[in-house]
Amino acid sequence: MPKIKTRKGAAKRFRLTGSGKFMRRKAGHNHLFEHKTTNRKRKLAGVALVDERDAGNVRLMLPNTH
Repeated sequence: MPKIKTRKGAAKRFRLTGSGKFMRRKAGHNHLFEHKTTNRKRKLAGVALVDERDAGNVRLMLPNTH
């Protein structure tokens, strides 16, 4: 029986919380900050939960997380 492999790109992008939900970074907080407001940059800085409709796909990409 072959091993189930983890999608390494997804493993670098998502983290599992203690309650079993997935955390993700917010898009748009990498570069081109000059035209973004301070308030917008501050809101983009944190992490967010993966939507429950997408969590199933993330779970399939990370089979060794529980």
